[in-house]
Amino acid sequence: MTRARIGLVIGLALLALAVAGCGGSDNESSSTTTETTTSTDTTTTAASGTTLNASVGPGFDISLKDADGADVTTLTAGTYTIEVDDQSDIHNFHLSGPGGVDVATEVGETGTTSWQVTFEAGSYHFQCDPHASQMNGDFEVT
Repeated sequence: MTRARIGLVIGLALLALAVAGCGGSDNESSSTTTETTTSTDTTTTAASGTTLNASVGPGFDISLKDADGADVTTLTAGTYTIEVDDQSDIHNFHLSGPGGVDVATEVGETGTTSWQVTFEAGSYHFQCDPHASQMNGDFEVT
């Protein structure tokens, strides 16, 4: 085989492995599990807690929590520090919304990072870009 063909075969094999790793479940059981989540709406104000904690991975979990560990559902407009803990190289944490907010970690990388984000009134969305249909959340800023 020529070098080009060997490279093509290796590239296709890596692509197949990447696609296989993103789908399905190792569970061969036909049972269905339903998860019920109860949340309490809380409003975090910039004055009472300026740090928010974002997390993605290691499984198919993504969250944005306030300093008390409660899911963020409503924030008061202002500037916040967001501490992001990206625990999986197949995911990312992507936050977007009004005022040009559009920040994200990189798929393929893990680790922690810190963002300064100024929120204005409106609806904001966070997601894992490769798994946006199942890993996402929204909150309001007033």
